[in-house]
Amino acid sequence: MGVAAAASSPEAPSEQAARRRALALVCAAVVLTLTTWFSATAVVPELAARWQMGPASAAWLTNGVQLGFVLGAVAASLTNLSDLVRLHRLMATCAVLVALANAGLLVAPGPGSAIAARIATGILLAGVYPPALKLVSTWFRRGRGLALGAVIGALTLGSATPHAVRYLGGVDWRFVVAAASGASLLGALLFARTREGPYRFSRAAFDPRQMGAVLRNRPLLLANLGYFGHMWELYAAWGWCLAYSREALARQGVADAASRASLLTFAAVSVGVVGCLLGGLLADRFGRTATTIGMMAVSGSCALTMGLVFDGPTPLFVALLLVWGISVIGDSAQFSAAVTEVGDSRFVGTALTLQLGFGFALTIASIHVTGLVAEALGSWRWSFLVLVPGPLLGIWAMAALRRHPDAGKMANGRR
Repeated sequence: MGVAAAASSPEAPSEQAARRRALALVCAAVVLTLTTWFSATAVVPELAARWQMGPASAAWLTNGVQLGFVLGAVAASLTNLSDLVRLHRLMATCAVLVALANAGLLVAPGPGSAIAARIATGILLAGVYPPALKLVSTWFRRGRGLALGAVIGALTLGSATPHAVRYLGGVDWRFVVAAASGASLLGALLFARTREGPYRFSRAAFDPRQMGAVLRNRPLLLANLGYFGHMWELYAAWGWCLAYSREALARQGVADAASRASLLTFAAVSVGVVGCLLGGLLADRFGRTATTIGMMAVSGSCALTMGLVFDGPTPLFVALLLVWGISVIGDSAQFSAAVTEVGDSRFVGTALTLQLGFGFALTIASIHVTGLVAEALGSWRWSFLVLVPGPLLGIWAMAALRRHPDAGKMANGRR
């Protein structure tokens, strides 16, 4: 049966159940495996004290994963890995290897080997997260935006989980790391049970020869610039939320500030699940550019004003952090969706790889710069101001894209 026929025919209850089961399996596996992304970040205070690392050098316990993910994603695209290996086998195998790489933190004798373990973890996670998005896409044509939003929500929840584990398990960093590796092994079991759906699509490979065409395509360039602005803010906010909250809560006189900061960081990152689902719904109703502009306006305002509530009152500080957590990730899926809609279909694979590669490479810079600013100022209070240019750039780019004639191709004409 062709795609058009399949899309137009009524969907049987068994097909609906199969789609829901596939999405639930993938999301559960992503949550479990992605706990390894921030497993070291959640215990940075303990690891930094153990190895006498300042904020700038400790940033590499997070940046190592970012760098590894870029390398892994580009290598996978160059080799068409997800076309050569069945997706469920690729994800299950990589999830097992992720667990082992993450466990390398437990035996690392110093910061150098620990950072190497984080880079390896990031490389292997590139064999989990992008293929998970691809697999879910094979199950959904109608409602694909919301389904992909659910997968990004699963990434968000998985990224937040180590902070909850740290809060529940106390300050023993080994417990957090071991729990993340164990969760990744469980994720591998779930990935092994997944299968591709009926809407498989042709290869969308990365071809370096097409980079010029992608960069000359103004709608694609604007969509990518929007994503880059979004990414400049996102991972630095997530990566430094614990350090920022610890100092702020201590200054506000909150009892057991270190432990409470872990709980607050979990809440601030995990509440992004709401943002992911909300972003998908808003994009379907009002359009991708309107949704991304609105989300970045809110998140950028939060980055701008966090320093004003650094000393409290605590309820206002917590509320602003939660609003930031919702808005900073809520638009993420829409940038990739925009690229698939406004770009030449021949260049989609190259465009998406460039978006992913450059976007995550930017996170390395923003995480590092934020740490340097905090170190130079001697406080985290105003460090998030360096993130504000990201959403400003993103808003400008998406507003320009909204005015472009090709914007009518997005979200069924809703721009």
